[in-house]
Amino acid sequence: MWVGLGIFLLVVGAILSFAVRDSIDAVDLTMIGYILMGGGALAVLLSLIMGSRRTAAGGYESRTVSHVDPNTGTRVEEHRVDGL
Repeated sequence: MWVGLGIFLLVVGAILSFAVRDSIDAVDLTMIGYILMGGGALAVLLSLIMGSRRTAAGGYESRTVSHVDPNTGTRVEEHRVDGL
């Protein structure tokens, strides 16, 4: 999700830095573009790091479920692994 935001910030920042030639008094559009590109690169980098940490941890949750079998009346325990 954050990768999309990072790419958006990179594109808007590049447009402001390299394509816009207008000027506004007391506002440096080129510097704002560089700041947006830096924020976009940081968002992409952090999302990739956080995504790799989640897959390195497995990304799965295991739990044990117990119920009574209606045919035999005995307790049955199941070990289930759910993907996150």
